[in-house]
Amino acid sequence: MKKLLLATALALAPVSLFAQAAPEPAAPAADPTTAADADPALWVVRDEDTTVYLFGTFHLLDGRTWFDDEVRSAFDASDELVLEAIVPDNPAELQPIVLRYAVDPQGRRLSERLTAEQNEALAQALNAAGVPTGTFDTFEPWFVSMTLASLVSQRLGISAANGPEQVLTRAARERNVTIGELEGIEWQIRLFDDMPEEQQLAQLRQTLDSLDSADEVLGPMLAAWSEGDVEALRRIIDSQTAQDPALHRLIFTDRNRAWAGWIRERMARPGTVFVAVGAGHLAGDDSVQAVLEESGLSAERVAREEEPAAGS
Repeated sequence: MKKLLLATALALAPVSLFAQAAPEPAAPAADPTTAADADPALWVVRDEDTTVYLFGTFHLLDGRTWFDDEVRSAFDASDELVLEAIVPDNPAELQPIVLRYAVDPQGRRLSERLTAEQNEALAQALNAAGVPTGTFDTFEPWFVSMTLASLVSQRLGISAANGPEQVLTRAARERNVTIGELEGIEWQIRLFDDMPEEQQLAQLRQTLDSLDSADEVLGPMLAAWSEGDVEALRRIIDSQTAQDPALHRLIFTDRNRAWAGWIRERMARPGTVFVAVGAGHLAGDDSVQAVLEESGLSAERVAREEEPAAGS
């Protein structure tokens, strides 16, 4: 359970949180001769004059190849890209929003709400990244959890710079494609800021307990995403949230229902839209597709394009 919380945050939590939790080094360029090939899942919803593609992302990635085959074909056929949130290119633009929500409004010290062992684990994690002890002592627990997740991502060699949201945004700008958002960065920050304090502290404590073992679960999650194995991804998410249905409802169920409503309204206008959201939202009994099905809209899995035979 503890390992899963951090791994799921790294892969599937609202993407904008990683853009401002901790500074990232520049992502290394992918080597096409050695990068692993991924075939993530893609769905499509269609009527007479509207097509909506649903692509599940893995917010932080290494240099593996995924933006090709049917995913690239669907994106190239789209005249609109829609993300969970549009992240500003300049991190400085996010600082006022972060300070508005991440700093404890009552001025309480986080160190006073953690055990001596947890404070030591937090200090070690921050110091290893060159961050002085106590830097985040007046910040709220949810933000410290996300900061730690961002630091762990650097250790594991994955980053938002390689994530699908960044790749898709760059590609959309190259084609002058309209870019929209389902929620917005401030909405996503408020989502976590509004969590009860005890729930925030529980997640932080669990994150501290799992800093050295996130890769044990992140590996299988990344493998499931890369292989388009939606059922395996669903099992991982369910095992993580089974003991905390309120967290599952907050992160997945309620947002999936809202996004399905957006898609239903968008189907009333012609065009082709490429919607990219965390892959966990497209898996399980409360997935976006399942909610769409309730209103008679069917999301079909897009078949993989056949790769050319070697030497052809």
